[in-house]
Amino acid sequence: MRLLHTSDWHLGRQFHGVSLLDEQALAMDRLVELAAEAAVDLVVIAGDLYDRAIPPADAVRLFTDTLARLRAGGVAVVAIAGNHDSHVRVSVYDELLAAQGVTIRGRWQRAAEPVLVSPRDGGAPVAVYPLPYLEPLLEGPALLAAEASALAATPTAGRIDHQRAMELALLPVRADLARRPGLRSVLVAHAFVAGGRSSESERDLTVGNAEAVAVPTFDGFDYVALGHLHGAQQLGGPRLAYSGTPLPYSFSEQDHVKSVRLVELDPQGNPAVEVVPLGVGRPLRTLEGPLEELLRDPRLEDARGAWVRALLSDEQLPRQAMTRLRQRFPHAVELRHQPPHRLQASGSERSQRILQAADPLQRTLAFFADQQGRPVDPDEERLLRQALAQAAARRP
Repeated sequence: MRLLHTSDWHLGRQFHGVSLLDEQALAMDRLVELAAEAAVDLVVIAGDLYDRAIPPADAVRLFTDTLARLRAGGVAVVAIAGNHDSHVRVSVYDELLAAQGVTIRGRWQRAAEPVLVSPRDGGAPVAVYPLPYLEPLLEGPALLAAEASALAATPTAGRIDHQRAMELALLPVRADLARRPGLRSVLVAHAFVAGGRSSESERDLTVGNAEAVAVPTFDGFDYVALGHLHGAQQLGGPRLAYSGTPLPYSFSEQDHVKSVRLVELDPQGNPAVEVVPLGVGRPLRTLEGPLEELLRDPRLEDARGAWVRALLSDEQLPRQAMTRLRQRFPHAVELRHQPPHRLQASGSERSQRILQAADPLQRTLAFFADQQGRPVDPDEERLLRQALAQAAARRP
């Protein structure tokens, strides 16, 4: 049994205001090619199919076209809703599509209804359990009620966290699997598993550590295809892993190797994994230094075709810095001014100095000097005084 594990497509996403749909289309082309080259039996997509609950029409077309091409190649598809997706919208045609070899699950209540996928070359089928993203605040009461119904007990009061929600959702899944002795199993889930490395582009599931789910929670399955974290990684061995996104979605991912996981389950359910880089999309580069150096340095010529973030170390922010930067690096999308004096003190230390200023004007002048790396000139101070006076006059 061979499967391709991918996740977090985020179709329709923008990168600093620029559409990524063309790059995402290239990623989908490569994924379809890999599925055919590897003769996989199944593609699993572990959530965040789209970047938002109501995706743009072009993103929907790209998604449906990709699924159609996979099915044309004889590949079964199992997908789940992630925390960016509308559980209802993405799975509205699940019952109809399932008859055609495509399963898109949005309701955790159906997680115990496995998709039985038979290998092309014969052999016993594999039970694939699609478990969509769980929102404890919204779904906790229903999860507790379902447990109480199964155990003839009174549901526990209070809000549950992601750990408890996952445990409850897996109870009927484990019960179904226990009725299928000897059957190999794959769980598809969307969650933050403790020990995983996160990125800036992921939407936090909750505050603090309440979103973390422990690795042992997923014991008993031959392979667990995870989604949510954008960097490819495995936890405690090849059996439990994130495939990561097909493209980088923030500069925190510029060193990621974007890939998919090809997984082969032997007759006993042991997974052999190959991580295959996709090799598509525009690279990301972070450039640091004074603006003039960045514009002249011949070693940066290879950054012309990359998404560029510039960290300028000029004492004063040069005029029209972004415009000049884009003359050499057309895909520059982010600029930060980090003069040496700001790097010498921590953000909290600088904030404390500003707050210690005696009155609103002094605080404003101190803030300006911190941000610009220089004191205000007379004209600027006059304008700031006028603005503060007008604001004070409007107060009731």
